[in-house]
Amino acid sequence: MEIQALRYFYAVAKTENMTRAAAQLHVSQSTISRQLKALEADLGQKLFTRHSFSIELTEQGRLLKEQAADLLLMADKIEHEFRTWDEVTGGDLYLGLAESYQIRWLASWISQFKHQYPKLHYHVTSGDREQVYERLDRGVLDFGVVCEQPNPDKYAALPLPETDTWGAVMRTDSPLAKQKAIRAEDLAGLPLFASEEAWEHDLPRWAQEKMDSLQLEGSFRLAYNGAIFVREGLGIMLTFDRLVDTSPGSGLTFVPLTPKLEEHLYFTWRKDANFSPIAERFYKFVLEKANEPR
Repeated sequence: MEIQALRYFYAVAKTENMTRAAAQLHVSQSTISRQLKALEADLGQKLFTRHSFSIELTEQGRLLKEQAADLLLMADKIEHEFRTWDEVTGGDLYLGLAESYQIRWLASWISQFKHQYPKLHYHVTSGDREQVYERLDRGVLDFGVVCEQPNPDKYAALPLPETDTWGAVMRTDSPLAKQKAIRAEDLAGLPLFASEEAWEHDLPRWAQEKMDSLQLEGSFRLAYNGAIFVREGLGIMLTFDRLVDTSPGSGLTFVPLTPKLEEHLYFTWRKDANFSPIAERFYKFVLEKANEPR
């Protein structure tokens, strides 16, 4: 299976249209058609069902589309690393980040690092801890930021300088909005939003035996999307402070949980990682910054 054929497949899979994919890739439609037929022959599976004006992915095609994204990212990462191996003023960094106000620390470090290496290019994806670990293990990412202490046998990690505080984001006209803190029993039976990861791993530490009385109305990986549902009166969101706008006039307010629930974030990387030159420099730069007195 050739990388070029996989690129053609992925473009068609995203657009579900051969003509648009050909225009994006600046090749002829017949070239893409030949490559796709060859790919199907190589894999021994039908990837598309062809209609008059569109193409529909088969079950096998949908599976390949999911895997192709990371395969192509890995191919690009390898190509960029070797192309810029001797580039002393830049290179490419690949990072997977949890959603947190503390990402400002990483942004600040990258900003300072870029003054030293002006040709630096960084590629950032957002994800929960499972997604970040999976991509670190595949070698798609150089570094990650996760909301838990990583397995010390497999990963090295630096804690970020602050902690994130858990709380409830609700409309300002909610009966609970005037409380100083939210207990688990206050939320019993109410429609709640949270990430699946938080619902399974983080919030049970806080609610303990009262967790069964809490009702997950819907799950969101991005707090911004959850806040839109909260604003429409569909429920209350459990999330970190400072992820969504709760300023006066926003229509939303943040009330911390009690007992207090805090989360440490960790800048992490695989212990057995073979860094590119720019990733090695960034790793050493972050170590220096983390050890500076505050």
